[in-house]
Amino acid sequence: MAVIFLIGPPAVGKMTVGLELERLLGFRLFHNHVAIEMVAPYFSYGTSEGRRLVKNVRAAFFDAFAANPTGAYIFTYVWAFGVPGEREYVDGIAETFAKGGHDLFWVELEARVEERLKRNRTALRLEHKPTKRDLDWSEKNLLETDAKYRLNSEDGEIGQTNYLRIDNTDLSPLETAELICRRFVLVEPGA
Repeated sequence: MAVIFLIGPPAVGKMTVGLELERLLGFRLFHNHVAIEMVAPYFSYGTSEGRRLVKNVRAAFFDAFAANPTGAYIFTYVWAFGVPGEREYVDGIAETFAKGGHDLFWVELEARVEERLKRNRTALRLEHKPTKRDLDWSEKNLLETDAKYRLNSEDGEIGQTNYLRIDNTDLSPLETAELICRRFVLVEPGA
């Protein structure tokens, strides 16, 4: 089956677009905060132990998903380009799914920071991501993350065949999801 990787900076709309894709296609969304929120009551993602646990939780889910030959999934991820180990981590996830016989589709979202700051405060985001509910901290973290890391790729850096980059600053989540479906000719499993 198929796996869609939605990548991009914080509050670009990965989860919201993923929810629209889930609704349109019947794929299952596993957004990057599922594991973060699971670990957060015990260890902050800002600690080495928190990051290790999040990585282990994700790996366990990825292995299980990849072993399901009929599964179709959507994953979201904030990829810090140029940071040692990031490329290898993402390539390892992709390899897990490729070995399981899944087709991989890469979608990179980008949006102006002013729009992302607005999206950072949406009810849907705060409902699904409790660690973002301290809005002063969350906004500061978004801006600091932008300043510290390169969160969108350079031309050709992703290097995948099934790749699409979308500036969704002025697009609704549904419009963005529909662009993805049309570009990759994706339909609901079994349809």
